[in-house]
Amino acid sequence: MRGGEVRSGSLFSYVDLEARVRRTHPLRTIRTMVDAALARLDGDFEAIYAPIGRPSIPPEQLLRALLLQAFYTVRSERQLMEQLDYNLLFRWFVGLGIDDPVWDVTVFTKNRDRLLGGEIASKFFGAILDDARIEGLLSDEHFSVDGTLIQAWASMKSFRPKDGSGEPPAQGRNGERDFKGEKRSNETHRSTTDDDARLFRKGDGQASRLCFIGHVLMENRNGLAVDAELTRAAGSAERLAALAMAENLVAGHKTLGADKGYDTHDFVMEVREFGITPHVAQNAYETATAQRRSAIDGRTTRHPGYALSQKKRKRIEEIFGWLKTVGGLRQTKFRGLARVRMAFTFALAAYNLIRMPKLSGASA
Repeated sequence: MRGGEVRSGSLFSYVDLEARVRRTHPLRTIRTMVDAALARLDGDFEAIYAPIGRPSIPPEQLLRALLLQAFYTVRSERQLMEQLDYNLLFRWFVGLGIDDPVWDVTVFTKNRDRLLGGEIASKFFGAILDDARIEGLLSDEHFSVDGTLIQAWASMKSFRPKDGSGEPPAQGRNGERDFKGEKRSNETHRSTTDDDARLFRKGDGQASRLCFIGHVLMENRNGLAVDAELTRAAGSAERLAALAMAENLVAGHKTLGADKGYDTHDFVMEVREFGITPHVAQNAYETATAQRRSAIDGRTTRHPGYALSQKKRKRIEEIFGWLKTVGGLRQTKFRGLARVRMAFTFALAAYNLIRMPKLSGASA
């Protein structure tokens, strides 16, 4: 028979949050790792908070909430607070009781910005990698590197001449601005919205955008991010950031895969000086007017490991795809290099964590 719709609920309800989350839920594995990482950061939290005064949002709960924002693609902190108000799974993960009040969104964002001064995002990223369960999943010999554009939170209309010339946008909420015939470059123009954003395009035939470049160093065994950097957009930014991350690797026989954009004599020479074998894709061509020779020759390409690195390095695009479609970084919501770097690094930590339930099950 058809059941009837009953709208009146019980006067009292006894809900055990721990019992409402099933034992096989992926967030259980993630929360265990997050709690261990936050415990290792206890001294860093103490250093950025005053010993007296009104208690703020616990940094442990704040970071757990930010992880949920990345996991479930919550677009804003205001929507995150709304979810925390009625979502029992969110409350369980963050550590809020069923009757605990949710924080004001302005207070939440102010406390989030406080974590920026202590570089908590990068320390949290490192603490996750130090977990014993994830250490066994990382390769210590074979790595790949690449960069991706992160669109800035700035309109092209904000890209104005540095000398103050040029017509301002028309009146209105979204006034028109005519760029026809105007030559714009980073040398003569800057964004009045985000001074750190740079006009850049990834390749020929693509549109120029105000953006940053996010750089990732990936280990090749399971495709996890092991280092991150975010810089202003520039032609040599990817290679310079890759060298900085490669220099941080522990000395020993290692390989570093990369695409054709890294095939320059200077980059290959620097990588070899670190004791790392550059498995860079060859960028050699010959036309009617020019000829370019690759910095990678047969001494490297003849080994089977080179072909394997070229296959594995493409997995780094999976990281960029998750960051932009799920992690909310197709266009950043932050302004300024420091804040965008914080968001990028924290999103990478979230990516590593979201991979752990399946990887832990596969390695068990």
